[in-house]
Amino acid sequence: MKARKTLIAANWKMHKTVEEAVTFVKDLQERLPFREDRNVMIAPPFTALIAVRSAIRRNDIWLGAQNCHWEDKGPFTGEVSPLMLYDVGCQFAIIGHSERRHIFGETDEMVNRKVKAVLGKGLRPILCVGEKLEEREVGETFNVVSRQLKEGLKGVGRKEADRVVIAYEPVWAIGTGRTAKPYQAQEVHAFIRGMLSELYDNGLASSVQVLYGGSVKPDNVDELMAEPDIDGLLVGGASLEVDSFCRIVSYRV
Repeated sequence: MKARKTLIAANWKMHKTVEEAVTFVKDLQERLPFREDRNVMIAPPFTALIAVRSAIRRNDIWLGAQNCHWEDKGPFTGEVSPLMLYDVGCQFAIIGHSERRHIFGETDEMVNRKVKAVLGKGLRPILCVGEKLEEREVGETFNVVSRQLKEGLKGVGRKEADRVVIAYEPVWAIGTGRTAKPYQAQEVHAFIRGMLSELYDNGLASSVQVLYGGSVKPDNVDELMAEPDIDGLLVGGASLEVDSFCRIVSYRV
């Protein structure tokens, strides 16, 4: 058993009505056996947050949001604040997902402001980092991940950093059906842990959860989770069906 507890996070993106979300959570709780060594986080659309929170009946299943703004309130049409997320019972917020960065133009500075805002409201950020295909092909993976990690954690003290979850999600493997081979993912996860040691200390580096995200499926989960520095998963499409998500959460190593 790994020293760090596993976190399997479901990012539903722009999927599921309120009814569909509640049905999923109820089915999941009935079918998923309790395991001491792992927890689940579900990030439904904003419209389903309250309903999912009410449907959760287990303390090993947590609620998260897919994004947020960095201000508590203000003239920001269409945005949701960390205060609002806390108010509806969220415990996590996904920050800096590649789709937010590359489709909606979020910068490292914006990601950093969100990380600090989320921490300030007692939530745990899942800070996403990862390279595009062209960056990997020219050997820039570590430089990109290093920059995103440093900028994302800028101004975050050691005590707060201990509550941050890092998710490595190679952009070229998200929704493409391509998955980083386990050794490729492990290589970057180990690099991230080394970076955390440089930014903070070895104790924090060894305690922070580092997740892998990118076309995770039932047929590759066991190999991924066998790697020593992969502490969990950020799951997209395969988290939308109870069967496949149960299999992922119930990985075997």
